[in-house]
Amino acid sequence: MAQNKPVPDGNGRGLVSVLIARFSAIGDVAMTVPVIYSACRCYPDVRFVMVTRQSMTGIFVNAPGNLVVEGVDVADDYKGPLGMRRLIAELDGKYDFDTFIDLHDVIRTRLMGIWGMMRGIRTVRLNKGRDDKRALTRRNNKVMLPLTSQRARYREAFFKAGLPLTDRFDGLYSGRSKADPAMFAAITGPKPPGERWIGVAPFAAHAGKIYPPELMRQAVEMLACRTGIRIFLYGGGRHEQEILESWANAMPAATCLAGKRYGFAAELGLLNHTDVVLTMDSANMHLASIAGTPTVSIWGATHPYCGFKGWRQNDSDTVQLPMTCRPCSVFGNKPCFRGDYLCLSAIKPEAVVNKVIEKLNG
Repeated sequence: MAQNKPVPDGNGRGLVSVLIARFSAIGDVAMTVPVIYSACRCYPDVRFVMVTRQSMTGIFVNAPGNLVVEGVDVADDYKGPLGMRRLIAELDGKYDFDTFIDLHDVIRTRLMGIWGMMRGIRTVRLNKGRDDKRALTRRNNKVMLPLTSQRARYREAFFKAGLPLTDRFDGLYSGRSKADPAMFAAITGPKPPGERWIGVAPFAAHAGKIYPPELMRQAVEMLACRTGIRIFLYGGGRHEQEILESWANAMPAATCLAGKRYGFAAELGLLNHTDVVLTMDSANMHLASIAGTPTVSIWGATHPYCGFKGWRQNDSDTVQLPMTCRPCSVFGNKPCFRGDYLCLSAIKPEAVVNKVIEKLNG
């Protein structure tokens, strides 16, 4: 790569090479994309290196020319404190960093920062707002106010590094009318004129974020019986695959993608051609959003106030119930205060279908 021209940051320091780290989860890595792509376009003479898990590198579709994405195995190849020291040493030896922006703020990335500072690399990290999230999700005396979004927290970290940003991201396929259909040719042929495609991703990592499958099936059946509709079912793992295959076998308009492992490039390309995606508060919500697809999301134990809405997703794009116990968790992984997840089971399938049709016709 040609020698970059230093760009002065807010402290008058020239930046040439910047390391960024976020290792998990998929949704959080997807949320970095609008911020990192904007940074690359705001500072075209700075080289940005994003290090993440190898399995997540495919999210960075149509990356700017000054972005390098490094996929690593932090569980085995770079395990423990010494593994983090070796990782930062190898990356710094290759790219000669000025600054490390920690977008994860966990023990692993804090260790990277410590070892990096010993090599003369300045380190900044995002503020997760842990105290505010505890106040929002506690059972009693909730502070029911919207928190800073995760993407805004990422932008704040860049600002602390001396890289204030303006929004320069308009979707993974900006500048193109649509993703090339050849990208998802292994899944389906080109979209027939007049056919409407709906993606449905009914699962999430934790029970507090999953709409009851029997209710979701009812909603999918209502959508599948409409004329000119084709449905793509997204999921992962054997259990989810079995459920979604049973739905697809009973609905000629539905295609199950679970367990097929087409890869991010193919599935993001398909999402880009999809008219609307129905998801939980999950990684698929974020992937669909950055693919530029209108998205309807269902929220239960979690809440958009926690700061994890999809990119450019509005409150009107959500389906949720106004219950005073919500949210009881940031990630949906805590026991339900009531013990029954009524926040999800009380949502009527008809309400979900109406929101999807509203978005489809909008």
